[in-house]
Amino acid sequence: MKDQVHAAARRARIAAATLALTTRADKDAALHAMADALVAGTPAILEANAVDVETARSAGTGENVIDRLRLDADRVGAFAQGLRDIAGLPDPVGEVVRGSTLPNGLRMQQIRVPMGVIGMIYEGRPNVTADAAAICLKAGSAVLLRGSSSAARSNAAIIDIMRDAVAGTGLPADVIQQIPADDRSSATHLMQARGLVDLVIPRGGAGLIRAVVEESTVPVIETGVGNCHVYVDADADLDMALDIVLNAKTHRTSVCNAAESLLVHQAVADSFVPRVVEALQGAGVTVHGDAAFCGVDADVVPATDDDYAAEYLSLDISARVVESIDEAIAHIRRFSSGHTEAIVTSSLAASTRFTSGVDSAAVMVNASTRFTDGGELGFGAEIGISTQKLHARGPMGLTEMTTTTYVVTGDGHIR
Repeated sequence: MKDQVHAAARRARIAAATLALTTRADKDAALHAMADALVAGTPAILEANAVDVETARSAGTGENVIDRLRLDADRVGAFAQGLRDIAGLPDPVGEVVRGSTLPNGLRMQQIRVPMGVIGMIYEGRPNVTADAAAICLKAGSAVLLRGSSSAARSNAAIIDIMRDAVAGTGLPADVIQQIPADDRSSATHLMQARGLVDLVIPRGGAGLIRAVVEESTVPVIETGVGNCHVYVDADADLDMALDIVLNAKTHRTSVCNAAESLLVHQAVADSFVPRVVEALQGAGVTVHGDAAFCGVDADVVPATDDDYAAEYLSLDISARVVESIDEAIAHIRRFSSGHTEAIVTSSLAASTRFTSGVDSAAVMVNASTRFTDGGELGFGAEIGISTQKLHARGPMGLTEMTTTTYVVTGDGHIR
């Protein structure tokens, strides 16, 4: 397996060298060809996906995981449109980040260049296959896609279609390759292919991310789990707060930007807590709350620290009443995964205090946590949400998939 993975990486390096010199027009043409081919190939993709879904269901896989795995024509169409959207975005390669003429006459420019070869290790979300391939291609890098065995048939169908489309435009098909998922060691060989692979990005649950971070010898951008909070401030519009909490929790439960925790300022607790408990329970959500929440309904489950730290990815939410915005911030700093936090307030002072006090990749003011998404923020499709602080943080789009080179031009300068 090691030889197989390393051979794929070597092919990717050759393809990446060609892609690095490819014009934006040619890259965009490839992306449009990939999108058209995915739409045309929808029946084959759905046939493969149906087998993956049935296999997962037979194995007792939870519905939240199956929801991430399942495709339909609309979902295939959506990620095909994502490819077209990426084609419409500016090409980051060649962008001058900064430049100046030095006192000695040297002309310095810092220029965005492709990363090279990027390895993606991810769990059962076939849309990631298309998104990652498209973002890496537009950013000038080859990608090695190591999905989960649960989505192996879906991923293979998508990758085969995209490779054929890329080759049809004259670019090397090896800018997109699948790493086998039927052998667990393939992920290890990918993340330890230092010198062949320039960057590894894990996308999935906490266990996967932790394993890649701890075992990889290739540099890693860590995409994080999402224990996202909504804080309802003393100066909140409570109707707005109710809408935001329901959207953040119930719009789609299986994604990392869904809200998992609710904090309510004590000044509005008497009026808001009964309303939000009733609304959440009406939407099928189990509330795990402190004494204030348990006191309004017998079906509220007493919350523990494990609840406050949980990324449920289900119709569950932890909740508590706090005495102040500072207590809310302290709670978030203790339990948050650093993904997304939201405050609902009409106070500028409170919103400023909150956005400065929490330490997360994204902070929403009077908006749902569900907006932490590359597409929603105008980046096109994203490759993941980074919760670390080096190189990339938050939704990772095209720019985050590049690095930079310093080009220094002189006229016979010597030192």
